[in-house]
Amino acid sequence: MKTSSILTKGTLAFLLLGALTFTACKKEASQSKEDELNTVESTESNNEAEAAYDDVFNNTMGIGAEANGESLGITAGVGIFGRIEGGDITGRVDSIRCFTITVSPNTPGVFPKTVTINFGDGCLGRDGKVRKGKIITVFTGPMGIPGSKATTTFENHKIDSVKVQGKHEVTNNSTSNNRIFTTKVIEGKLTWDSGRWVAWNSVRTVAQIEGNGTPFWPLDDIFSITGGGRGENSRGKTWGHEVIEPLFKKFTCRWISKGKMRIKYNNTSGILDFGDGRCDNKAELSINGNPPRIITLP
Repeated sequence: MKTSSILTKGTLAFLLLGALTFTACKKEASQSKEDELNTVESTESNNEAEAAYDDVFNNTMGIGAEANGESLGITAGVGIFGRIEGGDITGRVDSIRCFTITVSPNTPGVFPKTVTINFGDGCLGRDGKVRKGKIITVFTGPMGIPGSKATTTFENHKIDSVKVQGKHEVTNNSTSNNRIFTTKVIEGKLTWDSGRWVAWNSVRTVAQIEGNGTPFWPLDDIFSITGGGRGENSRGKTWGHEVIEPLFKKFTCRWISKGKMRIKYNNTSGILDFGDGRCDNKAELSINGNPPRIITLP
């Protein structure tokens, strides 16, 4: 009986240990799966913010002859009218415009200069997006000149159903050999009509790696992007984002086409691979060594 009692106690202890181990493993697996799904959600929210503020960069840095004959941006050879409304390389030549640009002061060469792009109650772009409200940018000088800075704020600005807020800064830190810009999104926030939101901060270094020899012809421009930041969304998810292989952005492509970014949620890291340089809206997200997921870029 004594031996049986000892065996019974040992068996019970073994079974209890096994049950605890099984429960812990199950809980750990469940937590790992939840973190993986949250990493996917964080990546998608990060991509939404990246796309919205990239649109701001494209619009403000596309201010060309529309600014009273001055070329204030860095992609001004196409101009914002050409980029959003279509038309020829020099911009619109007719009077039909779905947005207006005002410059103050409008005297060439006088800075700082405030440029307001007013999309009004709705402007359908050639990319299929409807923009509303105002983008207001203060230029300390033409952005092709080192040391110049452009600071953008927003007044009821929306891209489709998404309201864009915060501050966007671009600084020309170019040297005699390299064309380099620093971009910052400070207290950025996107809010959907449904109430969903994404808060986002980032610092990027944007270096032009091709097209430097044709400053008035941006169609051959390719930029290399590095940097990182943090994000948060209305579902309580927070994450860090960091470029681990330089991102390649072609002027002629709407999306990043090459490079890798790390999205870190809790202790889970996802690697977002933008591809081999082809222009498409697909990227692959790999998490914890699992087969990659296909992510559609906004």
